[in-house]
Amino acid sequence: MEHFGLKRDDEDGLREALNVDFRVLALPYIGPRLHPGIEGLSVDPEWGIRTRWVENESGGYQDFCDFPLKEATLEMVRNWPMPSPDDYDYDAILDQCETWKDYCVVYGNASLGDVINMTGMLRGMEQTLIDLITDEPEGLEFIERRLKVQVEILSRVLDKAKGRIDLVWTGEDLGTQHSPLIGKEIFRKHIRANHQRIDDVAAAHEVPVMIHSCGSSSWAFEEFIEMGIKVVDTLQPEATNMSPAYLKKTFGSRLCFNGCISTAGPMAYGTIEETVENVRETFEIMKPGGGYFMAPTHMLQDNSPTENVLAAYEAALDFGRY
Repeated sequence: MEHFGLKRDDEDGLREALNVDFRVLALPYIGPRLHPGIEGLSVDPEWGIRTRWVENESGGYQDFCDFPLKEATLEMVRNWPMPSPDDYDYDAILDQCETWKDYCVVYGNASLGDVINMTGMLRGMEQTLIDLITDEPEGLEFIERRLKVQVEILSRVLDKAKGRIDLVWTGEDLGTQHSPLIGKEIFRKHIRANHQRIDDVAAAHEVPVMIHSCGSSSWAFEEFIEMGIKVVDTLQPEATNMSPAYLKKTFGSRLCFNGCISTAGPMAYGTIEETVENVRETFEIMKPGGGYFMAPTHMLQDNSPTENVLAAYEAALDFGRY
């Protein structure tokens, strides 16, 4: 923002300056605060997720902590405050759709439909994986309660938008850097079955779905295709079976791709020239036949030099033209 002479809060101005074609809708929460604040922590007022600021040499991040439902009883899970679908301003969606009608309008984020991470933020990752493997009733009850709220909210948003939304964005991290995070049996039982409810709502409104998945996750792409998903987001090229060439050859006629520009590669650690070359090589592979949205593999981290980031977006304009 400083580079472009923008105010610190002018996010739309920055997107314009970088020629970003996507705009993600924000659904304002207008209900009561359901979870009180805690000194020294950030507490999400809707879901009660707790984070603590952790500094590093280039900046910092909010790290999940406390996990208040880790040892919860079934009664505690059933009584955990969750937002009502009535507590959102759906009229704001129409206003945003009109403002951004010339862009690709997206509703959702990587937490929509997400089972593992979002449950892990309150149950802890270890307990969440145990929940899925052993069918722990406390974990499954939390997943069901949360998903029921999300499905209803999505349905109301799409009803209100009346065709003005171009993509529904969901998420589920399914891989380490080297292998699947869970087995296919668990995926089909607890992940696919739950995500299908989100996908079916989008399909009923004729809106395509994009799913975010970090790590080595191409093992699930055939399942995504069967579920009706059209776009896969993130695509970390360093992970096993996630190189642009592999993805394009294996799935390019059946899926669109969003990502592939590594946040842990040349953009973070290389020169401007290496960053541009990385973008060029990616476009050379992904561009034939279309179906590629240039994007970083995840949020750009604060160790990425500004000049590298600018070079990547400028290169995308050059190499993306037909």
